[in-house]
Amino acid sequence: MPPKKKPRVSKVSANSAIEGKEKTPAAGGKRKAAAPDAKAGKVPEPSVSPVFTRWLMKSEPESRFENGVDVKFGIEDLKALPHKTGCWDGVRNYQARNFMRQMKVGQQAFFYHSNCKDPGIAGIMIIVKEAYVDHTQFDEKDVHYDASSTPDNPKWSMVDVQFQRMMKRFVPLRELKELHLQHRANGGPLRDVALFTRARLSVQPLTPEEFDFILSLEDKEPL
Repeated sequence: MPPKKKPRVSKVSANSAIEGKEKTPAAGGKRKAAAPDAKAGKVPEPSVSPVFTRWLMKSEPESRFENGVDVKFGIEDLKALPHKTGCWDGVRNYQARNFMRQMKVGQQAFFYHSNCKDPGIAGIMIIVKEAYVDHTQFDEKDVHYDASSTPDNPKWSMVDVQFQRMMKRFVPLRELKELHLQHRANGGPLRDVALFTRARLSVQPLTPEEFDFILSLEDKEPL
């Protein structure tokens, strides 16, 4: 789910120290060797998860109430926050959460307006704080409260994002879908884009090729 209407304002900037992020093994750390393939006599290649550096993040720019709380949060709301920075809270999907846990400071993300009259890509933001515990999961008054999550074993994370700029033109979903269908038929950068292959995810990865192609659309006439 996208963040609620008034996310807690982050006190960090793009140059701030990172706190509360998950620890990962240092690069070059020791790894247990793979067992040889008995038939081929070879050591199989270790499976490696893809590393993403660009993102698309969905939020709702139009009012919608849950338990009496308006969950509206569009790009203009982010832009209006102090330092144009806020926490991206309320994500309650494990795959979307895991993608946020991969994010690094300085990476770019498209701000996508969803669940509205005209969905599409409105602007660009940057990650300014890596994944840390989402406080809303413990707040019984919050629409994103999760009674099964505890402070000593929290389920959900969030990142801090900062408004970078608006797109030169709004890139609507209908245009992206048409290009996706063209690329699936004839080949092209958007043939496997997550916006259509993992459509329900509120946080989605993009390859550099996908990101750059979508960005190039702002300089072109709409389809």
